[in-house]
Amino acid sequence: MTAAAVPAPVSAPPVKQRRAFTAVLRRDLLVTWSELPVFLAQVILQPLFLLFVFGKVLGSLGYTQHGYSDLLFPGLLALTAVITGMQTLAFPLVIEFGWTKEIEDRLLAPMSTALVAAEKVLFATLRALTATTVMIPVGIIVLGSIPWRWSGVPLMVLAMVLGSMLGAGLGLVLGTLVVPQRINIVFSLVFTPLLFTGCSQYPWPSLARLRWFQIVTACNPMTYVSESMRAALVPSVPHITPWVCILVLVCSLTVLMTIGVRGFYRRAID
Repeated sequence: MTAAAVPAPVSAPPVKQRRAFTAVLRRDLLVTWSELPVFLAQVILQPLFLLFVFGKVLGSLGYTQHGYSDLLFPGLLALTAVITGMQTLAFPLVIEFGWTKEIEDRLLAPMSTALVAAEKVLFATLRALTATTVMIPVGIIVLGSIPWRWSGVPLMVLAMVLGSMLGAGLGLVLGTLVVPQRINIVFSLVFTPLLFTGCSQYPWPSLARLRWFQIVTACNPMTYVSESMRAALVPSVPHITPWVCILVLVCSLTVLMTIGVRGFYRRAID
């Protein structure tokens, strides 16, 4: 029996498990705070350049229509939330289960395996929310102004939370189902389609003339994060009805978390 299979943490009382959960989460947050510049550079650089090139440079050169940056900005918020959540969880989890076996220290803590997985997901979600929030002032700096409606803030916050959790769910699935030797290849195969079929650069209804591609993008859960953001910030742009987006995101989260947690249990007792 390996150290990861020791049943002692599961039998710990609930109060002790909650304390252990809080302590592990606090430790991860402190590590992120100590590496804040590296964290920001890692998660903001790509959406920053996408925003600068597509929203500022191409607009200044006349290659994009006036107002395109207003359409683009909500999509890049969605992209930041999903990609950050996925990156935060997928790579470290593969390493911890694969080479370093660091996950065994957490599994030996006085909390259940489910709480270990939940802490990972919560931490990734918080990092994704932080990165997405930072993109708001970055957008103001790069573009000069951003689309904003105070009445749309509740929907925007909900989309940010669901998008961050969606990214964490994807990271949990990748981190538990992919072997360490294949993570770079699999991540590349997942990241590129996720980036270009997630409607971060265009609204979904505008693809009506490319029906086959519209169907493809409808299969990408990030599409519904992007469309929710547009519904919140630029409702004048055609978009998917918000309640449809929320329903799809909740269903996607349920499926991803179920698969991810089962994979986590399987790897934990391997």
